[in-house]
Amino acid sequence: MDLLSLSDFVLVARHGGFGRAARAAGRPKATLSRRVAELEASLGLRLFERGSRMLKLTEEGRALHERIGALLTEIDETAAAIASGGNTPRGRLRISAPLLFSQTAMGKIAAGFALKYPEVRLEITNEDRAVDMIEEAYDLVIRVNPAPDASLVGRAFLHDRLVVVASPDFSSPVGDVAVPGVVRGAGSQQVWNVSGAKGSETIRVDPVLALSSLIMVRDAVRAGVGVARLPISLVSNDLADGSLRHLGDVEGAGIALWALYPSRRLLSARVSAFLEFLKHAFPNGTPDELAAYIGK
Repeated sequence: MDLLSLSDFVLVARHGGFGRAARAAGRPKATLSRRVAELEASLGLRLFERGSRMLKLTEEGRALHERIGALLTEIDETAAAIASGGNTPRGRLRISAPLLFSQTAMGKIAAGFALKYPEVRLEITNEDRAVDMIEEAYDLVIRVNPAPDASLVGRAFLHDRLVVVASPDFSSPVGDVAVPGVVRGAGSQQVWNVSGAKGSETIRVDPVLALSSLIMVRDAVRAGVGVARLPISLVSNDLADGSLRHLGDVEGAGIALWALYPSRRLLSARVSAFLEFLKHAFPNGTPDELAAYIGK
């Protein structure tokens, strides 16, 4: 098994046939067929199902293509970078980030990164779903408290915590009476466990307003609709100037933002540069740093 055979296999797999791959690459069809056959012989595996009119990857072929295709792309990019004078970040960088972080901080981060690395074409989408990085061609994703994923590696670059807040004229609940609340998404009556100056206590909440954005939730709480659970970084300035009142910290509700990328790929200069940029923006990864960044 050699690199040329692997490269020809990926070429044929991407184009779905020897003829189309040969035309796209300007190479003899017989040469591609021979190299793929040699690769199959060296592996002792059949990589393609060969029909009279079509060529289809076997299960083993698909697995090999998923692992090798991205690696060969990175090798090509590395070679091009070296040939052009080093590891200067360049090319397209696609990132998926959660909605709140995108709305509050990502615009400034993206602008600063674009000014520092003008040869990178940065594309950022904001969504809270767990995107499929390989299928949707993302280079990096930012996720909140991600579930373990063996196909991804990365690091937490920011930490936050949830607090319960209300407007200054809000009357604290007495006994087991439910208080009006503003929540993200639909919800029935809830019980929030909080810790504050009086120790641990529970707040029974009746969601009277359900909104799709935490910024909308904050604005509604400012207007006096009810209580809400919000990241401390989002309301630090409001708490400092008295626009909101702190009722307690939500127990067991730590928040970590992770920057993740596929473990099967070589880490490109673009991704490395963006990770370093995040580290520079939030050197200690604290809620205070994010709050200060939002307030700039």
